[in-house]
Amino acid sequence: MWKCPKCGRTFKNTNQEHYCGEAPKTIEEYIERQPEQAQSYLRQVNQTIKSAIPDAMEKISWSMPTYRKKYNLIQFAAFKKHIGLYPGPEAVEAFADRLKEYKTSKGAIQFPYDKPLPLELIGEIAIWCDKGE
Repeated sequence: MWKCPKCGRTFKNTNQEHYCGEAPKTIEEYIERQPEQAQSYLRQVNQTIKSAIPDAMEKISWSMPTYRKKYNLIQFAAFKKHIGLYPGPEAVEAFADRLKEYKTSKGAIQFPYDKPLPLELIGEIAIWCDKGE
């Protein structure tokens, strides 16, 4: 177990990313708290999702920017080397052919900072998640 020296919380993984203190209340607050390198990527992902599913509600869930209707549709978050997109396992499976160059796991996609963001694909995934609602 690893204990954060700032907030005292304990985690399974050493140096696990987390929020010390209160979680952000809005997506913009979340973005502003991230390292400068990540902020432009996060804003691009946020704007892409917002444009793709404009009637979805914005919120923070599990300390991540989230778009939802009756349930969470899609989430995203910043990490040290990538942006994580969380559309769910069915979406990752549905878009598997177009995600071959990215690291994926059950319900998650990693977009590294050293590659351009596939914004059109992210928008299509958001729309797909909304149609499954």
